[in-house]
Amino acid sequence: MSRTASKLHEDYSKSFTLGSSVYGPWSLSSLSVDSQELEVRAAQVYTWEAGILESKNRTIQPKPVLQADASGIVKRSIIKDAQETTEKLSEVFVRPHWSNKVEYIIAQVGYSLKPLHLWHFPFLWLHHGNGIFFIIYILMMFLIGVPLLFLEMATGQKLQQGPIVAWKATSIWIGGLGYSSFMLCFLASLCMNMINVWTLFYLSQSFQYPRPWEQCPLVMNSSEFDPECARMTPSMYFWYLLTLKASDKIDIDGLPHISLILPLSVACFLLGASMCNGLKLLGKVMNLLVILSYLIIFFFFIWTLLLEGVTFGLQNMVVGKVSTVFNVTVWWEAGNQVLYALGLGFGSVVSMSSHIPQTNNCLKDVIIVVLLNIFTLLLYTAFVFSVMGFWATIITHRCFEKNAELLMDLVTRGKLPPEAKPPPNLNENPMDIFTSWLHRLSEPTRTRVLSHLTECSREKQFLKIKEGSRFAFQVFIETMSFIPGHVHLSIVFFVLLLCLGLSSMMGTMQGLIVPLQDSFAFSRNHPKLFIGLLTMVMFLFGIFFIRPSGLYYVRLLINFWIPIPVVIFTVLEDVAVAWLYGSRRFLQEFACMCDSPISPIYHWLWTWLMPVLLLIQFVITVIQRSTPITYIAWDPKTSEEKLQELPPFWKTLQSLVLFLIISPIPTHFVHLLARKIFCSSKNQVMPWTSPEGLSQSAPGDESVKEEEASGAEAVKEESTVLPDS
Repeated sequence: MSRTASKLHEDYSKSFTLGSSVYGPWSLSSLSVDSQELEVRAAQVYTWEAGILESKNRTIQPKPVLQADASGIVKRSIIKDAQETTEKLSEVFVRPHWSNKVEYIIAQVGYSLKPLHLWHFPFLWLHHGNGIFFIIYILMMFLIGVPLLFLEMATGQKLQQGPIVAWKATSIWIGGLGYSSFMLCFLASLCMNMINVWTLFYLSQSFQYPRPWEQCPLVMNSSEFDPECARMTPSMYFWYLLTLKASDKIDIDGLPHISLILPLSVACFLLGASMCNGLKLLGKVMNLLVILSYLIIFFFFIWTLLLEGVTFGLQNMVVGKVSTVFNVTVWWEAGNQVLYALGLGFGSVVSMSSHIPQTNNCLKDVIIVVLLNIFTLLLYTAFVFSVMGFWATIITHRCFEKNAELLMDLVTRGKLPPEAKPPPNLNENPMDIFTSWLHRLSEPTRTRVLSHLTECSREKQFLKIKEGSRFAFQVFIETMSFIPGHVHLSIVFFVLLLCLGLSSMMGTMQGLIVPLQDSFAFSRNHPKLFIGLLTMVMFLFGIFFIRPSGLYYVRLLINFWIPIPVVIFTVLEDVAVAWLYGSRRFLQEFACMCDSPISPIYHWLWTWLMPVLLLIQFVITVIQRSTPITYIAWDPKTSEEKLQELPPFWKTLQSLVLFLIISPIPTHFVHLLARKIFCSSKNQVMPWTSPEGLSQSAPGDESVKEEEASGAEAVKEESTVLPDS
């Protein structure tokens, strides 16, 4: 007889003597039998119960679970087999918690402050309705972002498990969701790590004077500039030809760029060193990075208010285009930005929330994280628009100065009359002075003058803001070179990008570390070695992305391989909690844990509104991505960026990658369905077992009741047979 069965026998003997049972809702206190008869009954009942318990112990590690009884608001006590199974384990894994709640909230905020989406948001603001887009973004944040973030935080906190175990416990039918989100999180971490690599490379070059992206390099043994650089801007030349050594097509292979090996090594080292000692060190590092990021953003914002043209930039930020409210694409872009900004669907939020006590009221944490996210986007966008207003003003001034020089030359050569000579005091305010002078000319002279001039429009120049990495590593650093004191500002700017990149990367890595630690004892027993191996894997994959075509794969990850799975996973998360598990049941259990009432509006949002909005988001995403897939490539012949369509083979590769990411979900579902059909054909009971050690039938609120009913029926049969024997 096993140790578990022996202990169970003792418990049953005691309970039968006292007239009450340890397990289930049934009781034998009403049976009028003597003590010998009770011991016979106990012997047979514990044999039946021990068989079930031993089958559970072979496959699961039970955890305490809070369930709602018939009244719906009381806690379900920890069942005895959880303690017995834990004693059999070779080790007991004590789940670490964050040092304090402030560290946890700052970690969630740091994870949400992804540099790529901070760069992309001003672009969306400018080209999708200005201030109206921000209003739409806030509306989508509270319709989709807040309920989904609360759902993920509450799931991780309630079950104290990573996404792989948590989604199985929520609904066994979508148990593959945890594996899919793990794969998606891994791809996202590769992409984010490359942004840190590029940032480190630019930071190392910022200590040179002059900066290599501020002017074209000279030809060897000559005083002339590189002719290829002369055909483009120095910042574009440095980005494509010196930093990336980019190929002109995605299917052109090449050796990794040697100069990026060291930044890649440093990025992986910083990542591993920050996470090797667990949550205590990680929380402090993320606190430092997030607080430093906010200080730098505040500094930049206050400082840019003193620049020329800042008023023009902020005016473009405030003005709104009401017509964009009726544009479906604008709502779709806002919804995507909400999902990516909060990092929903990747599993990282669930993982980080699993290390906070179950009694924590995470609904307050959700509101704090969302408000800080909105505030940061608003502050960062104001800073960007101020700088870009300055940049557009300086470029326009230089355009007018070049036009004045051209007119002086034409007047000197006699091709224009003397009255076409521009005013001499253009240095004070070239745009206003030149425009006023031009309007004072006679109509025939003004017509002749305009035929020789280049159009100088500050509004059109401002609209040249680019998105993504092109904005940070081309346009923005070019703008910084015009600012007085830019020698030190560029260093501070790349320190800001590095702080944001590392904090969001560490949060993303929790979506990889926690599921592996929940699944494999090696990762728990040897955490430093495990983190070292994980960072080594990141380094090896990073070598693939520093090849000449690596940039194009990063852009494919951002634009095609990540968006579709994110929407699918968030839809399934909502369906799992709201429909399969039961939103009312989930909210009741959570309210019981945190001892705080939860508004029933979340039941309505999860059950009705969010599924509709997310399905619309999914349909539009599929339609947008079904168009011919293009990517921005570098054309060395014209020294310009151009759109190229993916070759047929790479389209097949894209479909294959998407299939691999999503495949665990249908595979797990089909596997369970096949087992159910097979067992039903043999008149067997399908053993649905959740990770907490509770036998769970197919999803629904009646699973525990069915188990208890079957146990009660078995005891009843035992009691009717015993007297006859």
